[in-house]
Amino acid sequence: MVQVGPLEEGELSQWVTQTDGDANEASLPSIYQTAPERVPAMHNSLPFILDDLKTETSQKQLSTAQNVMKSVCQPFLPPLDKATHVEFLLSPLDEGLSGGFVGLDASRPWLLYWCTNALSLLGENVGVYNDRAITSLKPLQHPSGGFGGGNGQAPHVAAAYASILTLAITSYHASKGLPDNERLAVYANSFAWIDRQKLLQWLRKIKLPNGGFKVNEGGEEDVRAGYCALVVLALLGYNQEELQGDPSLGELPLLDGVAEYFKSCQTWEGGIGAKPNAEAHGGYAFCVLAALCLLGDPEEALSKNLDLDRLVSWLSARQYAPEGGFSGRTNKLVDGCYSTWVGGCWSLVEAAVNAIESGKTAVKTNIGDLWSRKALIRYILTCCQGPHGGLRDKPGIRPDYYHSNYVLLGLSAAQHYYYYDRSSIESLALTSSPFRHGYRWRSSKNVPKPTGNDGTGGGWLEGLVSDESDRVGAQHPLFNIPLGAESQLQSWWEWFNDVSDEEAVLTET
Repeated sequence: MVQVGPLEEGELSQWVTQTDGDANEASLPSIYQTAPERVPAMHNSLPFILDDLKTETSQKQLSTAQNVMKSVCQPFLPPLDKATHVEFLLSPLDEGLSGGFVGLDASRPWLLYWCTNALSLLGENVGVYNDRAITSLKPLQHPSGGFGGGNGQAPHVAAAYASILTLAITSYHASKGLPDNERLAVYANSFAWIDRQKLLQWLRKIKLPNGGFKVNEGGEEDVRAGYCALVVLALLGYNQEELQGDPSLGELPLLDGVAEYFKSCQTWEGGIGAKPNAEAHGGYAFCVLAALCLLGDPEEALSKNLDLDRLVSWLSARQYAPEGGFSGRTNKLVDGCYSTWVGGCWSLVEAAVNAIESGKTAVKTNIGDLWSRKALIRYILTCCQGPHGGLRDKPGIRPDYYHSNYVLLGLSAAQHYYYYDRSSIESLALTSSPFRHGYRWRSSKNVPKPTGNDGTGGGWLEGLVSDESDRVGAQHPLFNIPLGAESQLQSWWEWFNDVSDEEAVLTET
């Protein structure tokens, strides 16, 4: 039995575990960790209700459930095979990609982000790749602003997003433990060359009058574009004055109508579509929730702009039994990447609902989990680990770099409790930032159990990690980069804006 020590004020990132010393533990196979509990019934049988109408969709769902059930119902959970996954993820960085990847020429920033972030989650120091990341990404900056997916390609907001995330990750690792002047030099080398003014002008070109964004000039409109644009603006330190625009040039405030546009994308099901009147989808749900939380306190931003009751209903329906993982849409199969796109939504929803609950009474209450963390962890460990490294969609599918990153991000969401900290102390520059709310997120290894309105109940959810070696790193629930990387980058921009001269920056560092 695992006993979790109480979460003390100011000690939110640590937990204490103790074991009863069960004599049977010594006889367990060394390649397995002990399961934190008996296999729940949900993993041992097919759903109680099956569709009598046999369609291609229903038959695929039944076949997938039967296949997955063979893995998730095992009595002992396999450990997270970090060493093999690290080897899989280092291969493209150290040895290069095969010719078969030529079709992903427009996804160069994505390949860098997926691999470096997944390696960071597994505890690897990816700072050694910082200089190479800069060398690879510099040629992708377009003369008219923004980043393309490959050399000489037109700018695309998703390419800009992945580029900035990669630089934030590698710079964070490369600057750890360095004196201030050397740390600033790392960030100057990584970010001072980005033409922020042209990038901002380009983002104005893809902003739509209805508050949405296109992915590029002449491209499609969707909430993913809006989310990527806001993340880029937040991580590159744009302030309110820069976003207001110049009225004499006909420029409108860049954030005008953005929240209202996101609000219009909630569907009749309760989920979020790519744009108004589109089908609800887990990836777009995450984009909208994270973007709204960049613009405000999650309690206010989500409850004001979305019907949370319907959203919770739709999100709950995305977690399947017996699989334990998530699907992205109604009547679709479980897929490991939705461990992030749906699993990542829950941290944001819980932060909003906990705040709403605590505002009703003088007693601080907590709703506890709205989803099954343990079921997702079981699905990831038993079904998503490739036998030769890397993580995947489901059994029978080959692992890849995309799924490796987003499955591990989902595992982080299940293993950590992410919450919004209103009491965080901020610099003057950050206080005036339109994205200041994105810098108030914290994590804890303790996951609280629900409390009643009278304050009874509570305690800590046990058994999420039987061995600390299976825990992955804490990630920022909005940016999807290591938690702490965002604040280091923000402090660099504050220093950079004080100097306000690129030549002086490079000279001083």
